Amino acid sequence: MYELSLSSFFIGLLIIIVGVAFVRFHQVIADNLGSGVASYDRYKLYAFITCGLGFLVMTNLHVALLTWFFGSIFGR
Repeated sequence: MYELSLSSFFIGLLIIIVGVAFVRFHQVIADNLGSGVASYDRYKLYAFITCGLGFLVMTNLHVALLTWFFGSIFGR
């Protein structure tokens, strides 16, 4: 059953804010941490993945996904 958690909501919102900043400044980050122009698309992809994970945490769906994943591995 789905249950909204305010702490997960705000943590997810912070992750989305960091992801949006990462999308905005991905070229500067790639220049300083990566190999420059060759890694722009890769860093932009990482930024969008960060936004997606923030959305999962914000909506508290990460708990259901982790429960399903570990339940399928360890058999519940």
